[in-house]
Amino acid sequence: MKNILIVEDDITLSLMLKTWLTKKGYEVRTVLNVSEAKKELSAQMSDLVLSDLRLPDDSGLSLLKWLKEINEEIVFIMMTGYADIQTAVESIKLGAFDYIGKPLNPDELLKKMQMASEKKTKKERIRETPVKNIPSEFVKGKSPEYKRLYELVDLVAPTRLSVLIRGESGVGKEHIARMIHEKSSRSKGPFIPVDCGVLSRELAASEFFGHIKGSFTGAISNKTGHFLEADGGTLFLDEIGNLPTDIQMQLLRVLQEKKIKPVGSNNEIPVDVRIVSATNEDLDKSLKGGTFRLDLYHRINEFLIQIPSLNECRDDIELFAHNFLENSNQELNKQVIGFTPETMILLRNYSWPGNIRELKNLINRMVLIAPGNYITPDLLPPDITSSHQKNETEERVNIPRSELSLKKNNEKERIEEALKLSKNNKSKAAELLDIDRKTLYSKMKQYGIDF
Repeated sequence: MKNILIVEDDITLSLMLKTWLTKKGYEVRTVLNVSEAKKELSAQMSDLVLSDLRLPDDSGLSLLKWLKEINEEIVFIMMTGYADIQTAVESIKLGAFDYIGKPLNPDELLKKMQMASEKKTKKERIRETPVKNIPSEFVKGKSPEYKRLYELVDLVAPTRLSVLIRGESGVGKEHIARMIHEKSSRSKGPFIPVDCGVLSRELAASEFFGHIKGSFTGAISNKTGHFLEADGGTLFLDEIGNLPTDIQMQLLRVLQEKKIKPVGSNNEIPVDVRIVSATNEDLDKSLKGGTFRLDLYHRINEFLIQIPSLNECRDDIELFAHNFLENSNQELNKQVIGFTPETMILLRNYSWPGNIRELKNLINRMVLIAPGNYITPDLLPPDITSSHQKNETEERVNIPRSELSLKKNNEKERIEEALKLSKNNKSKAAELLDIDRKTLYSKMKQYGIDF
């Protein structure tokens, strides 16, 4: 990105920028207004346009709209001395790469130009790179629990409802959030994930809503917050239960009014953002303890999705394992064919406290260290191999078939008791009742027992 057009009616500033950028190795042309800019660009397109917001004959926004109709790939940076963040943000919505305030900081401008150049180069490489058949990091589970999960995703995705995703650590909450985004009308908009667990109380407001230069110590330039980054798309708030209560209040206000106010600014900026949240904590305890606001909870929980643990979906372990094996082979340039039957038995019988993430990481490690064509039991960590016999013993102790049959005579009651004794583990409940999982689900549906 070497050819630059400067659109600036301040001749002194324009000359200064041209001199400075020329010394940096750029080819620079300058014009004083929008009309001249259109003539120049019609004759010779530039790699980057650096334009003032206020110009004698028209606005920089008008030039930006015209330019994007001609060439969507052009890099456009807006200059403004009016501290009008809302107008500057509007330029980004219209396709500008970024904006910069006056008086200009040359180093800040150069940094933005370099970032724009890197982004443009990356896009060009992606377009030029042949598409390979790379397997997805995630594959859809086929167990009844996962089928029900995907049904809920398909149901809620096209709506505007805020979604709360609950599930243990490692079950793939962000993956489900992305599925909701991709199946929604916002799929062409941004998906912005935010880990609320790492946000500091002091900087959380700035991270969410942005700030203007000089609004606090360390604010050396304007910052666009997560809400503006997600405008027109989806904001995914992971581990939302960790948000400080004062930030919860500010977040609630934004969700109610659909406007944000950057730190240090008096201007409110309208935003159109869908909220998808996730937690592995028991928010009910947080609500009772007063560490999470009830009104915010109702705002983010217009639709609840519970992701099953891997332990509840043992029939999918083999499916996930082979998918991760294929991914690891490509990533590590290996050619492991598969798992020995003994290995797969051990994998299926392990409790997987770290869920899908633990399975993925384990298989990645085993593919790396595997000396042969197959994953063998000796490659498994001791906690998996040693837990096999322990699990068998515990299951014999925890499944009192005779006690169950004496306790309940009504079939619905027996099913409910089996689910209770097995802690809602469908595989164990089916064993307890001497039926297969398919029959269990059929009877649960027949009797109206919640899945």
